[in-house]
Amino acid sequence: MIQFNLLPSVKMEYVRARRNKRTTMLIAGLCGAVTLAIFAILFVSVQIIQKKYSSDLSKDIKTESSKLEQIPDLNKVLTIQNQLDSLGALHDQKPVTTRLYDYLKQITPAKVSIASMKTDFALQTMDITGSADSISTINTYVDTLKFTTFETSDKKTGNAFSAVVLVSFGRDDKGASYQISMKYDPAIFASSGQAVLTVPPGKITTRSETEKPESLFQPLSNQNGVKQ
Repeated sequence: MIQFNLLPSVKMEYVRARRNKRTTMLIAGLCGAVTLAIFAILFVSVQIIQKKYSSDLSKDIKTESSKLEQIPDLNKVLTIQNQLDSLGALHDQKPVTTRLYDYLKQITPAKVSIASMKTDFALQTMDITGSADSISTINTYVDTLKFTTFETSDKKTGNAFSAVVLVSFGRDDKGASYQISMKYDPAIFASSGQAVLTVPPGKITTRSETEKPESLFQPLSNQNGVKQ
């Protein structure tokens, strides 16, 4: 069978171009339709669904607020609740004052007695007044306070006391008197960890090092002169 192509090549190119044009227009039309559909969905979602959702939330908020306003003494209840929630943090910040007596036994020699002591846990200061057998003993006591260090259970270290000042001293036939002021590191009283004081060697001999009857330490006296 013999076939003859009676269409010239120009006519064939024209037919092929028209076919490509129709295909391109069809694809463009489909893309446009999809774009319009997506736009319509977004428009409905933003302008209708989101607005309705926001309106419903506002109504729910007003309803719940109205219910809360009907609760008697609501402000007092909330205030008490807030205070209860803060008790834990406040308790953790509270200094462990019971350590003070043990610290004093560790750093105070037997020939030094304490007549009175004032501790300000807010300002982290101490004031000690008392007496000793001599001015030299008082100076040793001051040096001991200056060089005593500490280490906590969480490995924090430093000087236990700072700004140690011998405010006043005097001497009479019975001995010497003194007044010492200083600041302490709050870590030694922190409830978050136990602190261990280290008395500088050569400054003072501690009871824990000797445990002998002839130790330099003796029980402290309180303000009424009663031994503890």
